[in-house]
Amino acid sequence: MAATAFDAHHPPDQALIDDCVHCGFCLPTCPTYVLWGEEMDSPRGRIVLMERGLDEGSEMSAQMVTHFDRCLGCMACVTACPSGVQYDKLIEATRPQVERNHKRPPGERAFRGFVFATFTHPARLRALVPLLALYGRSGLKKLVRKPSLVRLLGRLGALEKLTPAVPLRAAVRRLPEVTPAVGAKKARVGLLQGCVQRVFFGDVNEATCRALAADGFEVYAPSSVRCCGALMLHSGDEKGARDLAGRMFEAFEGCDYVAVNAAGCGSSMKDYGHVFRDDPELAAAAKSFSAKVKDVTELLEEQGPVAERHAVPLKVAYHDACHLAHAQGIRAQPRALLGRIPGLELIEPAEWEICCGSAGIYNLMQPQAASDLGRRKAENLIATGADAIVAGNPGCTLQIAAQLEELGHDIPVYHPMELLDMAIMGAGAPAKRASRPRSRGGGGDGDESEPTPEGGPAGVGRRRGAPTGQERT
Repeated sequence: MAATAFDAHHPPDQALIDDCVHCGFCLPTCPTYVLWGEEMDSPRGRIVLMERGLDEGSEMSAQMVTHFDRCLGCMACVTACPSGVQYDKLIEATRPQVERNHKRPPGERAFRGFVFATFTHPARLRALVPLLALYGRSGLKKLVRKPSLVRLLGRLGALEKLTPAVPLRAAVRRLPEVTPAVGAKKARVGLLQGCVQRVFFGDVNEATCRALAADGFEVYAPSSVRCCGALMLHSGDEKGARDLAGRMFEAFEGCDYVAVNAAGCGSSMKDYGHVFRDDPELAAAAKSFSAKVKDVTELLEEQGPVAERHAVPLKVAYHDACHLAHAQGIRAQPRALLGRIPGLELIEPAEWEICCGSAGIYNLMQPQAASDLGRRKAENLIATGADAIVAGNPGCTLQIAAQLEELGHDIPVYHPMELLDMAIMGAGAPAKRASRPRSRGGGGDGDESEPTPEGGPAGVGRRRGAPTGQERT
């Protein structure tokens, strides 16, 4: 076989490449094309590069890798394409090729290794909680988050900027393995606790368990399932992703459904049948497992409500997580679920289809592009005049909360399950946020002594009232 930029293991499929007629419908929905207007930073431009990579004598050049790396993998182009081009399959085939056939600089390899070795391990994240809590209470955060220093620190600055304020209890909090259904049992549902979700967004998992149980599901949430491998799969680490994913099949074997409350995780888990298609031992199990995976809003809407929904008088802007809206095609279900909550007003922001810039580890690897997209998304959400924002993915929540804080706006960010939990528990509306936004960057003319409902500025871990209406400890 003649040498090309790609090796023989699942290169981009020429037949899928040929489906692209270069019509340009993808261009206004592609975040990087919207930012820069560069053809090679559009879906059809990257498809051209993939085709060149299949040419005899081609090489995986640094320029080619740059354009592939700049793709967020948001799949907005898949939603927009009138020809049905499977760009998701093309870019997911390309990323592992890049990792195998291109030698990244040592610093970049080390940073990627650190991210995967930390964020996919809940126990390691928990071990960091006391340090993060101490850091949050010190004066270092204000110093480090000065814009000039964030830019100087590059990827490390981006990582710090996205670090949430974590309560100490996150180090010890655990979900019960089994939460019984309230009333008649509809089905047994496995719940993926996740890695980042489990530690930094434990409230979301708790609210998800309560809401599922209230609507008649027995919830099985094994702590042994560490990570679904989505971060690695979306970044080209095919082996690392498969190693993590393969451990899940047996763990959830006795469940009727597997519920996911993180959009990026659900997208990968629904694709395991494709990921393991060549594995003679796991192909059937992977396909069977993927058939059971449901986003939690998808599952609850399919099965219908049981518990009474009480009023939550709140005006919220709904953010479409890309791996929910584009990769999974789920837009109506979360809106319908939220629409059943009395008193809740749902507002649609402009440019819903444009990514917020989170995209797995994209906001760490491409911090400037991610920051530009995050600011654009935050400004569109602020323009709605909503009291709160709702998003179904932890990466989006981190990204949006960081940008809101940088813009000086104290707007809380909820997961749909938290709002549903409030409605089922009869908590009413959460406490109102501070009436005046904080100044840019948390300093300057803002009144630092002005209290907020959560006892701190907006952002993850200090962004909302308790789901039960009780004061959190």
